[in-house]
Amino acid sequence: MTDISAEDRKLVTLARATRSRTGGPEGAALRDSDGRTYAAATVALPSLQVSALGVCVAMAVSSGSRGLEAAVLLTDNEGVSPFDLDVLRDFGGEGVTVHVGDPRGTISRSQTT
Repeated sequence: MTDISAEDRKLVTLARATRSRTGGPEGAALRDSDGRTYAAATVALPSLQVSALGVCVAMAVSSGSRGLEAAVLLTDNEGVSPFDLDVLRDFGGEGVTVHVGDPRGTISRSQTT
């Protein structure tokens, strides 16, 4: 795992556990500006498709959160999709750190919105 804070390592644990529990292709977690955390997996129903990060942002927004500190995405894909980066930027603004890793929770890189 790359050098990330203890608080961000907690997000990795939440994302890994959620992905493992659901068997989804992605697990994500984020911490809002009040310190609350949200974890989710990809939703892939015939009538509804939402990325794991999208679900996390929707949960935070619907809970009354007003900002974002950090996010984690665990995926087999190359990284964060442009759509998800836009969603994170819309919610958290510029400069939010997103840690990206494999489904085991090994963080390979970090990027900012």
